[in-house]
Amino acid sequence: MKIILLQDVKSLGKKGDMVNVSDGYARNMILPKKLGVEANAKNLNDLKLQKAHEEKVAKENLEAAQAFAKDLEEKQVTVAIKVGEGGRTFGSVSAKEIAEAAKQQLGYDIDKKKMQLPSPIRELGTTIVPVRLHTKVTANLKVVVREA
Repeated sequence: MKIILLQDVKSLGKKGDMVNVSDGYARNMILPKKLGVEANAKNLNDLKLQKAHEEKVAKENLEAAQAFAKDLEEKQVTVAIKVGEGGRTFGSVSAKEIAEAAKQQLGYDIDKKKMQLPSPIRELGTTIVPVRLHTKVTANLKVVVREA
């Protein structure tokens, strides 16, 4: 019996795959647990429409991320930290502080986990911080660290 999977099934395949299983396995396991539906003309058409919709949404998300990246790269965020004698800084600037400054100064709600900061910023000056907005889109945010 041909089945269209509605969820990932460990031994069979991923959601949206069409697999061939024995009649008993389909009747007793797949269909009662709502893991899949029978592959008839209506369900195949529904699957095709659903995949087309998912592709459209993914394309829109990618375009939105690219537009946001272009806008983000034109702006900069300023963060102030305390500095002691000889220009030595007290503490550092973390991704959390950069995200808070971006929200206050630019009005953008950027997730701190998406900032790819290898280590906290410990010196004054300008630093470029990569921000992962989408699996295919990374923007560079300019962070200016100045003396408080």
